[in-house]
Amino acid sequence: RALRRDGDGMVANPAEAFLAHVRAQVLARQTAPDSGYGLEAPAQPATPELLCAAEDLERTLLSLAAPLKELARILAQRLDDESETMETEMRARIEAVCRGLLRRANTVDSWAAMLHALEDGTPPAFVDWLTLDRIDGREIDVGMHRHWIDPTQPFAEVVLSRLHGALITSASLRDVAPKARVVRTSTLGVPEARLRRDARAAPVPGDSTSTESDEADDWRTAEVRTGAHHLAVPPRRVSLASPFDYPARTRILLVSDVRRDEPDLIAAAYRELFLAAGGGGLGLFTAISRLRMVHKRILEPLEQAGIPLLAQHVDAMDTATLVDIFRAEMDTCLLGTDAVRDGVDVPGDSLRLIVFDRVPWPRPDILHRARKDAFGGARYDDMIARLRLRQAYGRLVRKATDRGVFVLLDPRTPSRLFSAFPPGVACERMGLAEAVAAIRSFLPRPSPLALAVGPG
Repeated sequence: RALRRDGDGMVANPAEAFLAHVRAQVLARQTAPDSGYGLEAPAQPATPELLCAAEDLERTLLSLAAPLKELARILAQRLDDESETMETEMRARIEAVCRGLLRRANTVDSWAAMLHALEDGTPPAFVDWLTLDRIDGREIDVGMHRHWIDPTQPFAEVVLSRLHGALITSASLRDVAPKARVVRTSTLGVPEARLRRDARAAPVPGDSTSTESDEADDWRTAEVRTGAHHLAVPPRRVSLASPFDYPARTRILLVSDVRRDEPDLIAAAYRELFLAAGGGGLGLFTAISRLRMVHKRILEPLEQAGIPLLAQHVDAMDTATLVDIFRAEMDTCLLGTDAVRDGVDVPGDSLRLIVFDRVPWPRPDILHRARKDAFGGARYDDMIARLRLRQAYGRLVRKATDRGVFVLLDPRTPSRLFSAFPPGVACERMGLAEAVAAIRSFLPRPSPLALAVGPG
């Protein structure tokens, strides 16, 4: 810990002094009960103490950047002066050092610009905020953050604009949102135009909203998400149908009688659903605390049934190792969060059931609120939730012979999110007991192993 003398005492260096005031401002801005987990606060308006500490740290950082730039200038001048006699190996080493010095100097300049913005305001393309990271009440980090509101802008400027061509492909590239259709009626007292929010409603004769315009809206969403809308030349669009028969190979069940605020009921639902499938279940959670709560309650009954249970954020293994074990053991169950939802590739019977504790709405933090304001308000939240559901559902069928059941334990799931799933796959609302019976009848039961013992 670096300290400097100030009179007769010892005080923190400018960086530590600034971070101490960041911590104080974050704590001072909290209005909700302390949860013991990470906290955040807007960067502006900053307290006078924080502004003073930021100014001190900014001067210190700029004093570090200046000699880095000067040294890079001197080395570049040497390259110019000795261009006729300098050996190739030496030239390559000096050029590499120059690039490293300038890269570090630019990073320091960026930090100084963030500090300066505490008083002058954040540039429109960015959002700044302060954080205090904690785990179970233990503070592990504190900092000031800056992110692009539109992260595809630097990607398009630095990467896409310099390429002769690029291919961007994903099964969840487009957000197939419910389409608002114009319904005409002559009934008195009913508006002539109203919105039908059913994504799978049949077109109405005389409907002014065409299938082509609906598809164009889906593609515009994809272009915004990939940064293609920043390019001067419009991208080419190609949509390929899936080779899998989702209606025949999968079922989607929405359990409507499990209260989302009752930990014991949620854990009981996971237990019964995993038992009904005989293992091969992936439990997905939107919060680590609920994952740990469910794991604690279902570990013993599953083990008594011969079903091993793995859990991210509980077992002392990295996510890749947990997934490898889950893939290799056909009747194992795995609990995880977003890293498992988006990164699991488990073909075959090892993954035949997915249970989601609730709709994966985006966390309403400062960064998300800034992007929500920029990208369509509530529609942006719906898009994020649909894409996360589609990612999770896509884990079920990885080859043509796979079968699986997707279960949502959130009775508040709005029907406008059902367009996340492939056409023709019905979303069935039912109670937990019905869901357990449906899983048992739909998923194939493994055949018992027959042993033949010959003479002798």
